[in-house]
Amino acid sequence: MSTPKALRQPASLRFLSGGFLALWCVIAAFPIFWIGVMSIKVPVDAFAANPLGVIIGPETLAAGKGLSIIDLVIGLAVLVLTLWLALKWLPDKVRRYAPWDQLWLSWIIGSLAFGLAFILLFFGVLPSILSVLNGAAGALGEPVLGLTTEHYQAVWVENEFYRNFINSLLVTAGVVLLSLTVGTLAGYGLARSGSNLAFWLLIIALIFRALPHSVLVAGYLPVFISSSEWLAPIFGDAAPTLYGQPWAVIAVLVAINQPFTIWMLRSFFQSIPTELDEAARVDGCTHFEAFRRVIMPVMWPGVITTGLFSFLLAYNDFLVTSLLLDAQNQTMVPAIAGYFNRETTTTDQVEAVAAAVSIIAPLFLLVMVFQKQIVSGLTAGAVKG
Repeated sequence: MSTPKALRQPASLRFLSGGFLALWCVIAAFPIFWIGVMSIKVPVDAFAANPLGVIIGPETLAAGKGLSIIDLVIGLAVLVLTLWLALKWLPDKVRRYAPWDQLWLSWIIGSLAFGLAFILLFFGVLPSILSVLNGAAGALGEPVLGLTTEHYQAVWVENEFYRNFINSLLVTAGVVLLSLTVGTLAGYGLARSGSNLAFWLLIIALIFRALPHSVLVAGYLPVFISSSEWLAPIFGDAAPTLYGQPWAVIAVLVAINQPFTIWMLRSFFQSIPTELDEAARVDGCTHFEAFRRVIMPVMWPGVITTGLFSFLLAYNDFLVTSLLLDAQNQTMVPAIAGYFNRETTTTDQVEAVAAAVSIIAPLFLLVMVFQKQIVSGLTAGAVKG
C-alpha cells in the first residue's frame, strides 16, 4: 500500500535522516570492527601507523600466517549461513521441539547446542578442510590477508580466560534468575495495587537505583571482609568469608538492579488488561494461579526484555566485581583490565583486545536469538493496553 502524497517526507528530509543514520551506524560499528582486526594480527601490524597495514597485515603474512581467497570466500559463506540459521532455522526448531512445552528451556538448550556446534565446526573442522583445498588450488591458495589466532589461544589456554568466562556465567545467571523471580512478583503486585504505599515503594526504589554504585559497594565491602568474624559464633572455625565469593556479588548486583527490574516489569504488567485476572478468578483460579497460568504466558516478551537488561548489567559490570571478587574468581571485564600494568607489552595489549572481542560474541548471539521477543517486549511496555 503506497503512502499518500501529503504524508510523504520530502526527498531532502529522507536523504538527511538516512545520512545521519548511516553515519551513526559507521561510528558505532567501527570500534568493534577495528578491535576485531587488531586481535588477529601480530603486534607490529596491530599497532601500525598505516591503517591499510593493520587491515592487510604484511608482517603477519611474512610470518606465514594468513588467509587465502578460498579461505575468505568459504569462511564468509559459512558465516552468512550461520547467521541465516540463527535467525530463521533455530527459532523454528526451538518452538517445534520445546521439551515439556517449556519454551524458555528450549531456547537455552538450542542456543547452547547451536553455539557449541558452530565453534566445533568453524574452528575445528573447517580449518582442516581449507588446508586441503588451499594445497590443491595453487595461486588461489596463497595467503593474501594476514591473520593469526595465537592471541586467542594465549588468552583462553595459556592465561585460562575460560575460568573468568565461567565466573561471568555464574554471576550473570544468578543475577538474572533472582532479579526476574523477585521482579515479576513485585512488579505484578505493584501494578495491581492502587494504594499509596505502592507508590512510595516505587519512589524509594527509584532513589536507591539512582545512587552511585561506588556508594553501595563502600557499604558492602567492610561487611564482606569482616563476615567470617561476625559469623564465627554461628559456624565456628568454618565461618565463611563473603569477600571474593561470586554468590555474594550476585546479591549486591541484584540489590542494585532490582529497583530498575521492578519498575520495568510493573510497566509491562500495567499494559495487560485486568480483565484477564478477573476472568481467571471467575474460572476458579487463585491469585497466584491467575498470575502463573494466565498473566505470565502473556508477559514473556517483557520478561525476556527485562532479563536482557539484567544480563547486561551483570555481564558488563566492572566496579562491583573488581572490588568484591578476588583474583581467582574474577569475571571477564575486570580480568581484561588486568592485562594493563606498568610492564604491559604490545603483545599483552593485543591479547587484551582479543579478550575484549571474545566477550562480545555471546552478546551478539543473545540479541540475534531473542530479537523478536525483545522488540515485542519493548513495544508492549511502551503503551498501556
